[in-house]
Amino acid sequence: MLRVLAVDDEAPALGELLYLLRADPRVRCAEGAGDATEALRRIGRAVGADPGADEGIDVVFLDIHMPGLGGLDLARLLGGFARPPLIVFVTAHEGFAVQAFDLEAVDYVLKPVRRERLAEAVRRVHDLVHAAPAAGTGLGTGPGAEPTGGPVAGEPAGGAAPEQIPVELGGVTRFVAVADIAYVEAQGDYARLHTDQGSHLVRVPLSVLEERWAAHGFVRIHRSHLVALGRIDELRLDAGATSVRVGDTVLAVSRRHARELRDLLMRRARG
Repeated sequence: MLRVLAVDDEAPALGELLYLLRADPRVRCAEGAGDATEALRRIGRAVGADPGADEGIDVVFLDIHMPGLGGLDLARLLGGFARPPLIVFVTAHEGFAVQAFDLEAVDYVLKPVRRERLAEAVRRVHDLVHAAPAAGTGLGTGPGAEPTGGPVAGEPAGGAAPEQIPVELGGVTRFVAVADIAYVEAQGDYARLHTDQGSHLVRVPLSVLEERWAAHGFVRIHRSHLVALGRIDELRLDAGATSVRVGDTVLAVSRRHARELRDLLMRRARG
């Protein structure tokens, strides 16, 4: 069962979160902290606790906007621990999901917190903790612990699930697998992810996705487009202009990227 620390500077929100957590049969104990500084002290004490003691902390349910040290700041500090607890962000703000998952958060729950949505976050944490329990510290597994192949963390390895990116839709956080994305379109500081089922807008520049997803076979074909190489159905040459067809969509290829793209497709065709 899980040992939980919930952190929120708003007492009513903290009380409601603790009530819901304590009602979950997978939660052994749940304590609260009114700010990130207090939380950091408690986590520090947990390092010296016996592995099975209630003072240990498996997961921190963490608000983002708090006076002084914010939730993202606390998560970065915890990343320096040898075996930090897992992190679940609980916030009223949708715009920090990408930063949260870059810090290897297990989940990102939006306020007002729904019982069913919180139960899903608890399930994810429970599965991670019991799949690869930490030993010797009283803490769970997290950003600095032994790799567990968390739901959205980094490159896939071994039998781990493929990388996912969180998207917000109607107050619900969904996880889109990178393997399901055909191409990405730049929209200012945002990027629109195009899949067979539809599109999703995320607050992350195309240049960041280009670097992050190169290992997944994504290539830049234009200043406005990033394409999954394996999703290209046709390469078209017409009067010196190059384009590709991805499903029913035709995308222009800039001159600076055309030669490299042709070489990549030829090498792929040769196996």
